[in-house]
Amino acid sequence: MANVNKPFGLRPVGNLSATGAQKQYGYQIQAGYATAIYQGDLVVVYDGYIIKYDASTHVAPTGVFNGVQYNDPTRADKPTWKNYYPGSITPNIGPIVCEVLDDPSQLFLIQAAGTITQADIGKNADPTASTTGSNITGVSAGSLGTPAKTAALTFKIVGLSEQAGNELGQYAVLVVKLNQHQYGSNGVQADGA
Repeated sequence: MANVNKPFGLRPVGNLSATGAQKQYGYQIQAGYATAIYQGDLVVVYDGYIIKYDASTHVAPTGVFNGVQYNDPTRADKPTWKNYYPGSITPNIGPIVCEVLDDPSQLFLIQAAGTITQADIGKNADPTASTTGSNITGVSAGSLGTPAKTAALTFKIVGLSEQAGNELGQYAVLVVKLNQHQYGSNGVQADGA
């Protein structure tokens, strides 16, 4: 059975620490920040605020975006929680606070943009350059790029997800760990010839 092409960004699946618990922390997004950020997108702390991560520009992400809360200026300052930050929000009252899965030991599920073989397990990869997500579900459309042994790539491929119907090949869903992290590693090269 072929894998279905339906990318979803990054979903937490456990972690390598002894507790196995998912950990997240509240960070601020600067009022007026124009770029949309979807649940499952990588983010980075830049000048004290969370912004969307770009592998071609930033050294290492802080973690994965997991929702936002703010007082919506278009709805009489109504307290609002969403899976995604729509961009260009300037609250009249209070900050824009987002939850970020920022534990360097966190494991995530992500769908590959291309074909994955057994030889790709243990390699590294960057995310695809996703600028989209669903404004209905708030979920990212990000996926995993081409695997390589390069240390300076964002993810370490840990293995194939054991979910039903998932198999090696095109659009496989994988378990990954952040290979580069603002609070952890600068990146580890994959082993092998």
